[in-house]
Amino acid sequence: MVYLVVFFGAGIGGVLRQIVNVVSARLLGLHFPYGTLTVNIVGSIAMGAITALFALKSDLPQELKLFLTTGILGGFTTFSTFSLDAVSLWDAGHQSAAFTYVLASIILSLAGLAVGMAVVSWSLSNSAS
Repeated sequence: MVYLVVFFGAGIGGVLRQIVNVVSARLLGLHFPYGTLTVNIVGSIAMGAITALFALKSDLPQELKLFLTTGILGGFTTFSTFSLDAVSLWDAGHQSAAFTYVLASIILSLAGLAVGMAVVSWSLSNSAS
């Protein structure tokens, strides 16, 4: 059962990633990997929020956590595409864009995770008061 939960979540995440990639390419073009940057930052915010939620609400089912994190966010976010995009920018002679992309991806993803955790922790602590 757990494998099916992860399987369906990953399918949802993959479809959502494709939607973000198509929309960002249409709106912003293909000269910079905006879609991958977006899914990794949004995914990090969501991972932080989900992690905090499950840390503070121990009565939530483990299957739900696996569906959301390993499933949806595993299918939605992508480190391999991030790596490919960075190397592709570098190889195309856009070293400053590659450097900016790597820094932005790392810093904004880590900050997003921390923000997601903080928002959920704050929200749950204020709702209990």
